[in-house]
Amino acid sequence: MSTAPTTTRDESPEAVAPAPSRKAALRPLILRLHFYAGILVAPFLLVAALTGFLYAASYQAEKIVYAHELNVPVGDHKLPLSEQVAAARKAHPQGTVSAVRPSPEADATTRVLLSGVPGVGEGHTLAVFVDPYTAKVRGALEQYGSTGALPLRTWIDELHRDLHLGENGRLYSELAASWLWVIAGGGLVLWFTRRRAQRKVRGVSGRRRTLGLHGTVGVWAAAGFFFLSATGLTWSTYAGANIDELRTSLGQATPSVSASVAAGGEHAGHTGMGSGGTTAATAPQGLDKILAAARAEGLGDPVEIVVPADASTAYVVKQVQRSWPEKQDSVAVDPTTGKVTDELRFADYPLLAKLTRWGIDAHSGVLFGLVNQIALMALALCLVLLIVWGYRMWWQRGRASAFGRPIPRGAWQQVPPPILVPLMAAVAVLGYFVPLLGIPLALFVAVDVVLGEIAYRRGKRTHGGQVA
Repeated sequence: MSTAPTTTRDESPEAVAPAPSRKAALRPLILRLHFYAGILVAPFLLVAALTGFLYAASYQAEKIVYAHELNVPVGDHKLPLSEQVAAARKAHPQGTVSAVRPSPEADATTRVLLSGVPGVGEGHTLAVFVDPYTAKVRGALEQYGSTGALPLRTWIDELHRDLHLGENGRLYSELAASWLWVIAGGGLVLWFTRRRAQRKVRGVSGRRRTLGLHGTVGVWAAAGFFFLSATGLTWSTYAGANIDELRTSLGQATPSVSASVAAGGEHAGHTGMGSGGTTAATAPQGLDKILAAARAEGLGDPVEIVVPADASTAYVVKQVQRSWPEKQDSVAVDPTTGKVTDELRFADYPLLAKLTRWGIDAHSGVLFGLVNQIALMALALCLVLLIVWGYRMWWQRGRASAFGRPIPRGAWQQVPPPILVPLMAAVAVLGYFVPLLGIPLALFVAVDVVLGEIAYRRGKRTHGGQVA
């Protein structure tokens, strides 16, 4: 990428040939980008792959570790939801009831979610697990997120997302997602522009065998990498904000049910279920009426009942099934009359909102359950193998015990202007919308140009001295 192409004849077996065709001219440039992006970004991708593997496995681990809290012996008849909430409040009087997840299956507990409990992390709730047949409290655990992650999965989720470093730590995962599709796409181009005879794995050894394994696995896993990259960016810090802004401008933002109700009159003075008691609108016995209204609108299990925080807010009952087929319908229910004031069906979501929901859930491993989780673990293992083989090829490019030689500079000079100019414009636009792709790429080009110029001037002075 420097203005000073190398003059070392044996620096690389992939040296740029003179006057290449337009198609062949792109290969050296893609090779250089794939090489350096792989070397520099691979550590971040390796961490993302390993932590992602753990997260995909955490769903099954959670069921085993928290089996006592999650499961109960099947009884004859489930008690009213009001009795179950009352039992949870008696055992844990601190905090405020923010939501309730009724038992979704015959052998599952009911979750009563408490917010504002001392010792519970910000953004987390305390989930109290109640036997729906006996109203016996079976335990209480911190819960996080819309999928109801318990402490084990929450810890692994935060490790994968930000390495437990907070918002600054999220930059690592966004960097990995921003570059994964670039590296995968470059690898595909290099593999399919390589002569067929050079792709085989059997009967070869050394660097050619490593390259064959690297390329073969990469080709088979590329579609999965593109998917992980695209879906990972949808809720990243910077690229995710740009995607949300674009969706909003196109009228494709995710809608939400309106929870507003008329204030005053019978609704005056209604508040949430706090530690100091309850009021008429939000008293525990009202939950059964609210749930019945939602059931009448066709909202089947699993559902979550969100308790209103003030007098101007209705109960919101929403389906929380993220597995296929998705159940994401929601309704708002007036706490006094028990009538539905608004409803929102997942079928009415804009197309991009649906695709975003499906993509995030598949990326998280919940859309297709165990099959989804196994597929994610397989992709993570493939990525780990590709990174190991990639570094091995770098080593094998060298001589004896030396690390591999770099790909020579000057590849961009071989690209015809009719291709180079639109390509640079497209990269600039893409870099603007995906900052952790654009900024590192710009820095790399700047550093590479400077180092190339320094090397060129040193070589020129050395050559001049020899002539003298």
